[in-house]
Amino acid sequence: MSEKSAKVLNGDMMLVVGIVLTLLTAGAFFVSGNNEDGVLAFMSIVLMLASIFVYSGLFIVNPNDAKVMVLLGSYAGTIRNFGFFWANPFYVKRKFSLRARNLSGEKLKVNDNLGNPIEIAAVIVWKVEDTFKAAFEVDDFEHYVVVQSEAAVRHLAQSYPYDSFEDEGLEQKMTLRSGADQVNKLLEEELLARLSRAGVKIIEARLSHLAYAPEIAEAMLRRQQATAVVAARTKIVHGAVSMVEMALKQLSDKKLVDLDEERRAAMVSNLLVVLCSESAASPVINTGTLYQ
Repeated sequence: MSEKSAKVLNGDMMLVVGIVLTLLTAGAFFVSGNNEDGVLAFMSIVLMLASIFVYSGLFIVNPNDAKVMVLLGSYAGTIRNFGFFWANPFYVKRKFSLRARNLSGEKLKVNDNLGNPIEIAAVIVWKVEDTFKAAFEVDDFEHYVVVQSEAAVRHLAQSYPYDSFEDEGLEQKMTLRSGADQVNKLLEEELLARLSRAGVKIIEARLSHLAYAPEIAEAMLRRQQATAVVAARTKIVHGAVSMVEMALKQLSDKKLVDLDEERRAAMVSNLLVVLCSESAASPVINTGTLYQ
């Protein structure tokens, strides 16, 4: 089963009916008291019970609220429209808020796909979409949202590595840190699948905290720094080799100088030192020749 609309009447009209019945009850009591007429007295009691029945069925639904109607253990429907209504007084009415809600998850300590302990937390925006499922498919839909959200965040953290390192061959794989948009999308999809049983709609889900656990944070930071240094050095060396190759080619093409293999090797060595050095190179004037 799923949510359906309950049949209700306009509350203003039924309020008028209740007022009319109250006036008729008062008139019947007054006349029966003066004439001591048993029939009128009985009618006045019936009218009084009818007016109580009418008043008991009046209720209000506020904007962005809904009320689930249950009659003798049977689901009668849901009222989503706001306003003043009347329904069978024997309906058991359960109120549900249809407003968007925020769930700020606690920091969870889990192991990522590589077994590294990390801390992760998420912020989830959700609301009730199907009041029947929220009322009858799960025991406590709010607690269900909290528990299933935590399970979804844990599963996501265990499915992907926190970060990629070239020495592990993961530089092309999605990670929790680099694939933020895709990770958030995957989290939304998993939450939607888990919470659909409770009639809950996920509006937005995003990671609010992501970090290595304190016991390995310093070591992983040093590893990240070392990886960055190696990557930077690799690019510097690649660029330096390209520049040396270009210089030797232009010297050869323009025939500015004729270099034998030993002088070529010396020139390559000097250029690489200048281009790859972290500090500025100090020029040295050679007053002799390369061989003396």
